[in-house]
Amino acid sequence: MGTPDFAVPSLQILVENNYDVVAVLTAPDRPAGRGQKLSQSPVKEYALSQNIPVLQPEKLKNPEFLETLRSYQADLQVVVAFRMLPEVVWNMPSLGTFNLHASLLPQYRGAAPINWAVMNGETETGVTTFFIEKEIDTGKIIFQEKEAISPQDTAGSLYERLMQRGAGLVLKTVQAIADGSYPQMPQAEEPIRKEAPKLFRENCEIDWTKRAEEVRNFVRGLAPYPAAWTTLNGLTCKLYEVSVVESNGDETAAPGDYQTDQKTYLNFRAADGWVAVQQIQLEGKRRMRVDELLRGYKLP
Repeated sequence: MGTPDFAVPSLQILVENNYDVVAVLTAPDRPAGRGQKLSQSPVKEYALSQNIPVLQPEKLKNPEFLETLRSYQADLQVVVAFRMLPEVVWNMPSLGTFNLHASLLPQYRGAAPINWAVMNGETETGVTTFFIEKEIDTGKIIFQEKEAISPQDTAGSLYERLMQRGAGLVLKTVQAIADGSYPQMPQAEEPIRKEAPKLFRENCEIDWTKRAEEVRNFVRGLAPYPAAWTTLNGLTCKLYEVSVVESNGDETAAPGDYQTDQKTYLNFRAADGWVAVQQIQLEGKRRMRVDELLRGYKLP
């Protein structure tokens, strides 16, 4: 059960290791692009290439869908980047349903664990497999593996590594369940637990009253998607790459003020210093290097 490209390696590794994947459950086809043509999910595309039956219900409690799902008589259900399941679905197989989550649970429960780990400046995260229970991301942990986060990582680069590491963990988990020997560890109640809520436009706006390093982490944690944004000369702009630079002596600027030589640099004032922009996308324009933008667009 999965939809985006993050879930494809997990499905692929099970197929290539000769597990009998009796069916794939994924999101319905949706209109996409300028032509609004129906687009298949990456998981569906791979499943069809392997001649695996694909189920795409709009409603997971639909009686006809549930009857179809039961007919496959699956021993185990594997969930990677899918929607929340009703109990009638996750409780159906004799061996249960487990989920792959891109964090070290119980930290970063929620829809965007990769983004929030980078946004918060973490130096380590990982992947977790756990049995699904009623409360989201709270079930008993089967396995975990750690992954370092470098200061240069973006959400995009970390996503790629966790996608592959997660696939290996899915295979390890299925093998252990098939052998009948696997841990089930209740999630610890951390004194300070960090959450990973879904990202909306409102929580992607840059707060220039934060420290410069916090702003840098925020930007790389939202790159390349959905991208951190701010306003520049009355227009919305997305920032994809920034760095912290030494103060140039101008301490009168307020957070959010900018400086530019109109040729090579564009710096924004943060709480404790300046942030230099390397990659930017101004409203109505494509993503580009800042010097490229300044060659064709003059700022007051």
